Amino acid sequence: MAENTMTVTVAYGTNKHSITLTAQDGHEPLLKDLCEALTEATGVPVPSQKVIFKGKSLKEMEEPLSSFGVKQGCKLMMIGKRNSPEEEVELKKLKDIEKSVEQTAKKLEKVDGELTGLKNGFLAKELQAEALNKLDHRVKVASEQFMKILEEIDGMGFLAQCDKIEAGISDHLAKIQTKNLALAE
Repeated sequence: MAENTMTVTVAYGTNKHSITLTAQDGHEPLLKDLCEALTEATGVPVPSQKVIFKGKSLKEMEEPLSSFGVKQGCKLMMIGKRNSPEEEVELKKLKDIEKSVEQTAKKLEKVDGELTGLKNGFLAKELQAEALNKLDHRVKVASEQFMKILEEIDGMGFLAQCDKIEAGISDHLAKIQTKNLALAE
């Protein structure tokens, strides 16, 4: 087996998973590489995993496995819980929203770069008005996309929950201030 490849056995519940890790960019496999491979094998998301080796919980995700004493052929144990189907649906929605935000932000950065080019005179004066109108349209489209993303987030109930919690904080703060005023008198 190549020096930059390591296979370990990980027990999860009643199952044993043989996990082969390959070094990336000349660096040996890290704990996070093992955890990501375990997500693929078991469906347990990384934040819900607890990987145990020789009675100790491994926590430093950026550390190489060898720093914990893990080497070729070692046996480890993982405990953790899969997300419910409902949670998976919500997580997928959030990942899709994140992807939309990143794509829209890249489009906006591109428009900003083009505007900088226009300001620096990289386009003939007689063509600038038309180019600026096109940039303005693209900014408005990006703004609309961000509004749609906010509506999606609002549809998930997060903003309503924030409003509810904020109202609770305000109410409690008002009660404390009223008590403090009463005590001061």
